[in-house]
Amino acid sequence: MRARVSLLALAGALWAGPAMAQGCADLAGDQPGKVRVTAAAQVAVGQDVDALPETRGSYKPVPVTMPFCRVQGVIEGNIGFELWLPAGDRWNGRLLGAGVGGDAGVFNFADLSRRVSEGFAAVTTDSGHKISQKRWMADLKARVDYEHRATHLATLAAKALAARFYAKPVMHSYFLGCSGGGRQGLKEMENYPGDYDGIVAGAPGPYMPLISVRMMWFSLMQKHDPAGALTDADWALYEKKAIAACDGKDGVKDGIVENPLACTFRPAILACKQGQGSDCLAVPKVKMMEAIVAPMRDEKGRPMDRGLLPGVRTRPGPPSPLLAAMWGDAVYDDPNWNEDTFQRTADLNKVNAVMPELRADKVTIAPFIARGGKAIIYQGWADPSVIAGPTVDFYRRLEAAQGGAAKLSQSVKLMMVPGMYHCRGGPGVDQFGGSGQINAPGDASRDILWAVIDWVEKGQAPQTLTGARIVDGKPVFTRAICPFPKSARYDGKGEDSDARSYTCEADPVLASYR
Repeated sequence: MRARVSLLALAGALWAGPAMAQGCADLAGDQPGKVRVTAAAQVAVGQDVDALPETRGSYKPVPVTMPFCRVQGVIEGNIGFELWLPAGDRWNGRLLGAGVGGDAGVFNFADLSRRVSEGFAAVTTDSGHKISQKRWMADLKARVDYEHRATHLATLAAKALAARFYAKPVMHSYFLGCSGGGRQGLKEMENYPGDYDGIVAGAPGPYMPLISVRMMWFSLMQKHDPAGALTDADWALYEKKAIAACDGKDGVKDGIVENPLACTFRPAILACKQGQGSDCLAVPKVKMMEAIVAPMRDEKGRPMDRGLLPGVRTRPGPPSPLLAAMWGDAVYDDPNWNEDTFQRTADLNKVNAVMPELRADKVTIAPFIARGGKAIIYQGWADPSVIAGPTVDFYRRLEAAQGGAAKLSQSVKLMMVPGMYHCRGGPGVDQFGGSGQINAPGDASRDILWAVIDWVEKGQAPQTLTGARIVDGKPVFTRAICPFPKSARYDGKGEDSDARSYTCEADPVLASYR
């Protein structure tokens, strides 16, 4: 209760301020709520944004076509943020929060640069630590900020600074993120329903600790069974054969499985026959693949999850550094933690105890819905990292908790993307205005952010979305993306590479999935 009171007090303090516009440089200095603006400077069109902090390739900025005020700051000494404010006469009155995935520690300059050019004031945070910081998960405050606080506090700071800069409050606020950024979007909807009017959350991994256990466990299994260890080529073979077996079920053979739940494919089919030396898998590899595809079981043989959908590949190789940090640093605070001591059930329970807010699967979102909030969750069916099944399961639980599918769909929609990998990539379409994707300013039919904007501001709920596959800057095909539990159905007449040849129809397989 004390923490909630302090955050509410902070919100009030941040909103307090003069009703007159301030110049960009005037924003520098200490602000209410332990916010410090360390730099504030105008950036002209065509001017390089100098001294950008370290960021990953997918978050690097694109050229900005709008003059803006670049605000750099820190909250409570450790939560870094960047706020880009378009020139006063070019601001569209909206704030965009841009999420960051993985272990964070960087800023999402990609979405900031794309969306500030559309007139959004846009903010992103490093989630309370820097990527260069070793063992940051051993720090309790850094962990909690990463779980949920950093995004919330940066949002409050951004709203206050925007109000000072423009001499009027933000009219509408939106959030856009994928992967860890999608998880941040769900946390905002669940924990802080007043922060955003509309949320777009991609590949959010609602129960990320359990997905992490799966990743860790099967990486270790392959580490201890070299003969069964699977390579990227092995998974590519599995994916190719599964797609070939299931591709035509949607009425068109195009290398994309519209609905993997309607597909059945067993890794045993890939076992090498006598005399066969290629385009097949040795028996130890088949057994390993069968174990990974099947539901993961605990130490007593009980299923912990539903397993993988047909044709979904996984990430080969050793456990990612983030997984080692979750247990070695956050749980055991041991820089020399031996990953071979990992236990599925015990270590899942321990990470849930140490980082309880890492989960983003609360279904108590009535406050967000009551204030008119709208959210679109999107997920690639073929995602090898944040697998699709748990996202669908979460949405089904949301339906049950919010009065059924029809009622939930008035405020929250799930859009499954056939053939898309993690946030982008894969054989399907992967460009529809999601985080890190090419945007289509103002076009709610091709840009998922604008789809949620039209839903919030015009009451126009998205019925379909057009996604594109872009090669060398040109679309090679488009496809309709449908709200769950519908899927795209080919009309049998038009070009099968054109989204206009598809309609979103009720899918009984999806409807019956529980």
